[in-house]
Amino acid sequence: MSAILTPVLIVVIIGAIAGLVLSIAAKVFYVEVDETQVKIREVLPGANCGACGCAGCDEYASKLAKGEAEPNLCPVGGAAVAAQIGEILGVEVGAMEAKKAVIRCRGHLNTTDFIMDYTGPKSCAVAKMYYGGRTSCNFACLGYGDCVAACPYDAISIKNDLAHIDHSLCVGCGACAKVCPQDIMEIIPAAQQTWVTCRSKENALGTRKVCTNGCLGCKKCERTCEFGAITVTDNRAHIDPEKCTNCGKCAEACPTKCIHMNY
Repeated sequence: MSAILTPVLIVVIIGAIAGLVLSIAAKVFYVEVDETQVKIREVLPGANCGACGCAGCDEYASKLAKGEAEPNLCPVGGAAVAAQIGEILGVEVGAMEAKKAVIRCRGHLNTTDFIMDYTGPKSCAVAKMYYGGRTSCNFACLGYGDCVAACPYDAISIKNDLAHIDHSLCVGCGACAKVCPQDIMEIIPAAQQTWVTCRSKENALGTRKVCTNGCLGCKKCERTCEFGAITVTDNRAHIDPEKCTNCGKCAEACPTKCIHMNY
C-alpha cells in the first residue's frame, strides 16, 4: 500500500509547491491593466498601418489612454472610430479629414523606356539599388508592387508596369508611401480632385528625353492658378490642397497633361 501512497504523496507535495510558486510569481510580476487602454484597443481597427504616427494600434491605444495623442488620428477607422474613442475618453473629437493616396507618376510603358534587362527579385526596393531602377526616368514608378504588398485594403494594382489606386478602397493609411523607394506616393485630402502626376526634378529637356508625360517645370500651371495653389520648385509642380479649389484650369494649361483632374 505504501508503494502506491508514497508516489501519490510526492506528486501532491510537488503540485502544492508549484502552485505556491506560481501564486507568488503572479503577484510579483503582476502588471496592472489599464482598462481605458483595453477599451480603446478594442475599437481600433487593428490595421497597424502607422498612419497615426505610432508603431501600431497597441501603441496608439496606450498613448490615447495616457492623454499623449489625439483621438482623431486613425484614418482607417475614420470619424466613427474617433467618436468611439472620444466617448471612452470623455472628450470632444475635432473634425477628421478623410485622406487618400495618389501616385505622382504616369511613366508607363508607352511614355518611358526600359534601360536595362533587370532579372533580380521582383521588388521595387531591390530594383532601386541597381543604378536607380530599370526605367529611363530615375524618378518613375518601378512597377514591381511593393506598394501592392503593403496595402492592407487591396486598393493598389499594377497595370502596364505602373501602380494604380482604387480610391473606393483606399483609406489614406500611408502604408504604400512608407515602402515606395521612389517616393511617388502622396497622401492628400480625399476631397482633393487635382494632383500632379510627376515628381521629376529634371529640367524640361532632361524630362522630355525620358518621359513624354513628365512635368516640364514651365510654370504655366503656376501662372494660370488664380488662387496661388500651385508652385514650381526644383523643376516640378506641387499643389497646395488648402488653397486649391479644384477648378481644373491648371490641368487644362499643362502642356504634357501631367496634372490629373477628376472631372
